[in-house]
Amino acid sequence: MRMMIVTMTLAALSSTAAFAASAKEGEAVYNRACKSCHGADGTANPAIAKMMKVEIADLKSSQVQSMSDAQLKAVITDGKGKMRPIKSVNGADLDNVVAYVKSLKK
Repeated sequence: MRMMIVTMTLAALSSTAAFAASAKEGEAVYNRACKSCHGADGTANPAIAKMMKVEIADLKSSQVQSMSDAQLKAVITDGKGKMRPIKSVNGADLDNVVAYVKSLKK
C-alpha cells in the first residue's frame, strides 16, 4: 500500500513538471505573435506606437512584471486599450508566453 502511494505521488509530481511553462518555448511564440509591436526584448516598437498613437508598455517594466500570470493572460486573450486579443496564443502557448514575458524582468 505504501509503495502504491509513493508511486502515485511521484507520478503526480512528474506530470506537474511536464506541464510547467517554458520561457524558451514562449520566446518562439512571442517572436511570432508579439514581437512586431512589443519589440525583440520587450521594449515597445516606436514606429508601431506612433502609428497607433498609443504608448506601448515596456514588458520589462515593474508595472508589467508586477502583474499576475492571470492578468497577463487576460491582456493577451482579451486585449487592452487598442491592443486586440491575440487569438493565436492559447493553451500551453499562452502559459509559455507569460513565462517568457516574466523572464524579461529588469
